[in-house]
Amino acid sequence: MLSPESAATVRATLPVIAAAIQDITARFYDTMFADNPELLRDLFNRGNQANGEQRVALAGSIAAFATALVQRSGELPGTMLSRIANKHASLGVTEEQYAVVHKYLFGAIGEVLGDAVTPEVAQAWDEVYWLMAETLIGLERDLYRESGGWTRATVVERRDETPDVVSFLLRPDTPASFRPGQYVSVQVTLPDGARQIRQYSLSNAPERGDRRITVKRVRGEGAPEGEVSAWLHEHVRPGDVLAVSAPFGDLTLPEGDGPLLLASAGIGVTPVLSMLDHLAATGSDRRVVVVHADRSPDAHVHREELADLVAALPGATLHRWYEDLPAGHAGEPAVAAGLADLSAIDLPEGVVACLCGPLPFMRAVRAQLVERGVPASGIHYEVFGPDLWIAAA
Repeated sequence: MLSPESAATVRATLPVIAAAIQDITARFYDTMFADNPELLRDLFNRGNQANGEQRVALAGSIAAFATALVQRSGELPGTMLSRIANKHASLGVTEEQYAVVHKYLFGAIGEVLGDAVTPEVAQAWDEVYWLMAETLIGLERDLYRESGGWTRATVVERRDETPDVVSFLLRPDTPASFRPGQYVSVQVTLPDGARQIRQYSLSNAPERGDRRITVKRVRGEGAPEGEVSAWLHEHVRPGDVLAVSAPFGDLTLPEGDGPLLLASAGIGVTPVLSMLDHLAATGSDRRVVVVHADRSPDAHVHREELADLVAALPGATLHRWYEDLPAGHAGEPAVAAGLADLSAIDLPEGVVACLCGPLPFMRAVRAQLVERGVPASGIHYEVFGPDLWIAAA
């Protein structure tokens, strides 16, 4: 934990650092990439750098960690750290890179805040950084020890789900089990030589043998086009070989036989499919409430598969909402128009919730669950991309 002297300094300077943290992270990334262009080319997501989301997420995580140290009796934000460690491990982040980050981050702090960074302030925030870094290094070391590293995976099937979504069935050279809800990284070499990495949830059960990923093509719409998703859509066919990481991710099917709420929106249905497929494959009679929201039935990826999996589970029920609901679907059971509304859904006592989808959806569902008495500790979520939920907290 922080020394008493550093804790007092961090507590006093936290408002100043927090107010300037996004300027600091912007300067940090600019200088680090200028001196180490290979990090942007081969490790960091260039799309998230271009739209600024990674900078916001980094700022939020630093502020959240420091706040926890000085305002919560040194209690570390374990869920946040676990999520970051899993993402880092899926990218192959090394211990040595934490020293690189330290150099440029503290250089940026000095440039942005100037004379306000006294030796005492620098020492205190250095403690904060290395506490966070050493915690992550330890978590990542354990993840690397448990995983099988990167492997080659042959594409054995490609299926176009919608015009913007395609599924690939992968057969790894080195098979490894995974927990329902986890994701893998896929690394591709783009036309300019960059080796970019993206994460995709495994959307079938471990018992199926081959692994399936479902990839939504990221359209520009005022933001950078998805480099890797576009490349996969345009170039990958059965017989091709991809570089795929070991499975990572901490939003996994809760153990035991307690009741579950699995809530998703859009492409966030993919980890839910893996959880349901596992429950079906193992003959579970667990009580499961499944909630899904989407733009329309036609946009709902794996719509029939989701319904079939729920139907195969004696303890499961399915509720769907579509913002654009054609008249022909209005009479279907448990299908409604508009945004997801959990106010009238029967929630069993002691339910544990897993959420995956766009942040506005997850925030709304979490608020509804808390209002209905579900404890915050029983609500878990997965974010595709930088964790902007932390930044907004």
